[in-house]
This record gives sequence, structure tokens and C-alpha cells, in this order.
Amino acid sequence: MDANELKKAVGSGLLSFPVTHFGQDLTFDEAKYRGHIEWLAGYGAAALFAAGGTGEFFSLNPAEIPQVVRAAKASAGSTPIISGTGYGTSLAIDIAKAAEKAGADGLLLLPPYLMFAEQAGLIAHVKAVCQATGIGVIVYNRDNAVLSAESLARLADECPNLIGYKDGVGDVDKVIEITTTLKDRLVYVGGMPTHEVYAQAYFAAGVTTYSSAVFNFVPTLAQRFYAALRSRDQVTVDHILRSFFFPLVTLRNRKKGYAVSIIKAGLRVLGRDPGPVRPPLTDLTPEEMAILEKIIAAAE
Repeated sequence: MDANELKKAVGSGLLSFPVTHFGQDLTFDEAKYRGHIEWLAGYGAAALFAAGGTGEFFSLNPAEIPQVVRAAKASAGSTPIISGTGYGTSLAIDIAKAAEKAGADGLLLLPPYLMFAEQAGLIAHVKAVCQATGIGVIVYNRDNAVLSAESLARLADECPNLIGYKDGVGDVDKVIEITTTLKDRLVYVGGMPTHEVYAQAYFAAGVTTYSSAVFNFVPTLAQRFYAALRSRDQVTVDHILRSFFFPLVTLRNRKKGYAVSIIKAGLRVLGRDPGPVRPPLTDLTPEEMAILEKIIAAAE
């Protein structure tokens, strides 16, 4: 899939980050992961992000990332697979090349490790990764990698395969500046944790798709909510927010790292256990699992 085809695909519907399955010894469980990707591919995601944030990119060994990508590609049918890459520039390039060789249709460039940097440094980082690969790249704007509209415009001019901008900061005024400045040069993706609770504001800012983590365990509900947003069905939007997303966010906010842990827990409730999270994350307690079961049951 060339960069323009990927750009069109990403903008065509709801996206998701599959969790990465581990055994009790914390090794990658390829068989279970492949089964999960195959299951998700049946629910109409526009693209799936393998080894992304919800997929615990930060705890995967770089050598595991192409393994995850190959497994996803083998199981996703026609659904595009976008691989995570990140850390320092040299390592991000190595991961990007390995993911491309493994069959990834595109890349999501996560923030570099630890250090905050000036715009010139961030531009050099993104440009180097884009130039090292022939597939489309989406830059993830969050934490220590917050690009200005001016920086993105420059990158868009210099990097033909930079196809997208994913925002995980939440400064809607900055998002509006970016979408107004770059217009349809990029595809714009919402990337806040449990983005559904922010989606209405982002839609107004010109960001009409997003990555849904809950798609992992309630894909039908996730698609119903997305369809309601697109059709401006406010009654359905409000009902799903009140009955499912607001209680879920309350539970998620109990502890750091639960934005990932609660997604794996949701699959466990369904009997589709993806295994534990890797340290430094922690899994939900039995009491929290019971609360999650009630939230999921009430949403059905």
C-alpha cells in the first residue's frame, strides 16, 4: 500500500490499537495475538496499529516489533497494519525499516525517549525517519514531541510520505491551527486516552477519525458510537457516553497506566484473555475487575 492509499484508508473510518498478547512468562503469544487480530478485522476497522501504545510498544524489545507486525499482517486480511516506531532517531529508523520489511503498510512515530527538544530537533528527527522508509508515516503529537503548525507544514513539504498527524495533547486550539494550515495535506487522527470522550470537540476541529482502544473488547459498541458521531445522533452519543465511557474513564483514572491495563482487562472479562501487561504496568485488581464487568454488562 503506497502512502496516498494508506492516507485515504486511515481517514475512511474508525481505527484501533490491538493489545499485544503475552503468556504468563511475559513472552509474546503469537497464536493468541493472531486470533485477536483476525477477530478484530471482522468489525470494520479502517486500519489497525500493531505494537502501538495500547499494544505496549514501550515494553516490547525492538526485535519483537517485526514479529508482532508479521503476525498482524498474516491475520488482518485486507485491513491495513500500521506499526509503531520510536525512541531515539537511530533506533526509530531501525525499527521502521524492520517493520517495513515485515510488511507494515505504514508507521506511527511515537515520541522520542525521555528528552524534550526544540522544534528544529523534532523536525530533524521526524524527517530522518520519513526519509529512511518508503511507507507512510503518521507523527504522534504528545508528551515531549509536540510539533507546531509551522513545523508540520515544513515537514509536509519536505517529506512526501508524511501522511498523518495524531494528537494526544488535547489543545484543541492548536489542533485547529494545524488543520486550518495544512488542510487536506495530512489525515488527522484523534489520539487522546479513551478518545471517545473528546471526540465531539475534535470533530469540530476537523479531526474526524480517531483510534479506539475499547474497540479491542467492545468493537460493535465502538463502531456504533463512531457512527452516531458521524451522523450527529446526539441522543445515542450521550447515552453511550453516560452508560459506558464515563464510568470506564472513572475506573481507568484510579491508577497510572490503566489506559492500557483496562483494555486487556476488558478482553479478560469477555473470556478472550490476552495475558498480563508487562512491567512497569500493573493489572487491575479483582475488585476493579468486578467493577469493569458491571460496566461492560450495562453497555450490552
